Amino acid sequence: MSLRFVLDPDLTPALREQLVDLWVDVTNAGGAVGFVAPVTAAEVWPMAAATFADIADGPDRLLVGYEGGRPAGILIIADNRFHLKTHYRVLKRVMVHPGTQGRGYGVALMREAERLGRERGLAALHVTVRGGLGLESFYDRLGYREVGRLPGALRLAPGDDRDEVLMWLDLDRPAA
Repeated sequence: MSLRFVLDPDLTPALREQLVDLWVDVTNAGGAVGFVAPVTAAEVWPMAAATFADIADGPDRLLVGYEGGRPAGILIIADNRFHLKTHYRVLKRVMVHPGTQGRGYGVALMREAERLGRERGLAALHVTVRGGLGLESFYDRLGYREVGRLPGALRLAPGDDRDEVLMWLDLDRPAA
């Protein structure tokens, strides 16, 4: 089965609930999407509400990959909110449901974001990843390159600091 992508779906209460459930499931499976496991929906809701507001009111965009009628993967295409950075976007909260891992959904989601970026004439896409999880190799395979690293910038727990790794995809070059 493949994903059906929808850019900026209507953020109904039901969809918001599904997205928070996805966020919780991804986090609790070890995903690096803003929290450290274990996490509950009640803990995710405040950040989710702010994220949904930035999507509903603009300027951020939501890309959802549906498997059947349920979201299996999402990412936020975030506006930089600064006039000197209008030529690229930041991808945030890139997540694929742990029950769908191994089906190529992460690659498909990122390729769709790349397609949308090229279609809109963007020069680049930027994503930050949590060091220590091997995520850099996933993005490397998609053509992203590491352009910086903030050592110990993410404190998961006392004594567990992780690098924040800055990854960049030039869209000025032909698609891979």
